[in-house]
Amino acid sequence: MVLSIQEITDIILMSIAVGYILMGIFSFRKNKSKKLFDWQAFKFSVIVTAPALILHELGHKFVAMAYGLQPTFHAAYAWLGIGIALKLLRTGFIFFVPAYVSICPTGQCNISPLGMSAIAFAGPLMNLILFLAAWILLKSGKQFSPKMRAILHVTKIINLILFAFNMLPIPMFDGLKVYQGLWRAFF
Repeated sequence: MVLSIQEITDIILMSIAVGYILMGIFSFRKNKSKKLFDWQAFKFSVIVTAPALILHELGHKFVAMAYGLQPTFHAAYAWLGIGIALKLLRTGFIFFVPAYVSICPTGQCNISPLGMSAIAFAGPLMNLILFLAAWILLKSGKQFSPKMRAILHVTKIINLILFAFNMLPIPMFDGLKVYQGLWRAFF
């Protein structure tokens, strides 16, 4: 089985949590009513963020599987809790890691540095592909509804940010793993 029931559950719960955390960014109400929950903003948030996050992590998972490993997708529940807490506290600053893929849970991976670099790059590559797809569709001249144009525009921005951010050579980020793997493979 490519995805276990637990992985599917984690994907769904992560998508709901991220949609909730970020929905305030996408409010479409003209007059701010006293409704506690903006379902339209929630749906939009899930539509534009969940694919970017899910496909990023599945990129890691599928490339790791191609190397013969048994990776597992996980929702990062502690980080999602931090994101929800920051939203509820209305700090204006929200940083959290919604999910991750465990590649070598035992710490023992028989894989080359170039292979580890490829696995690390697969996630950001998915964001780059989603960015380019949204950009090409927007530049195609095709007439989209205003809502679809908004979805494509926000998808483009989110995926460009995720690509650039993840490629920074900072510990625990994909970028550092990519550059370390390339360095070890060629130097």
